[in-house]
Amino acid sequence: MFDQILNLVKEHLDNNPQVANAVPADKADAVHKEVASQITDHLKNAAGTAQGGIGGLLSKFTGGVESGSTATSAITGGLAASLASKFNLPPAVVGAIAGAVPGILQKFAHKAMDPNDHSISLDSIKDSLSGMTGGLGNMFGFGK
Repeated sequence: MFDQILNLVKEHLDNNPQVANAVPADKADAVHKEVASQITDHLKNAAGTAQGGIGGLLSKFTGGVESGSTATSAITGGLAASLASKFNLPPAVVGAIAGAVPGILQKFAHKAMDPNDHSISLDSIKDSLSGMTGGLGNMFGFGK
């Protein structure tokens, strides 16, 4: 799952000129990984408490995610602080990267819910999240 999110992050941020031109080339890979890590960690934590398990969580993202929603504010807050401290990026760049999170989440959810897109599926997400929780996936609704 991390790799699929990382690919979406790279695609999304590389197609945003404000971000692509402002992140130093030698830091781009690390920035992409940090963004993907923050998103993956949030999904792991949120899926355990989401009504309907991971499917319920992803359905929140398919209709569009507002940048100020609960689903994104937890990610963007931690992400902004992390990017500023680890990479010393200017506030405008940090804001542009954080502002891309809703679009990344929406793309991820659409891919996961699309039966014709085999790059990522609900089952692969459940398996990935179950592994991240030390095999406690069914306890947290991942096996549903």
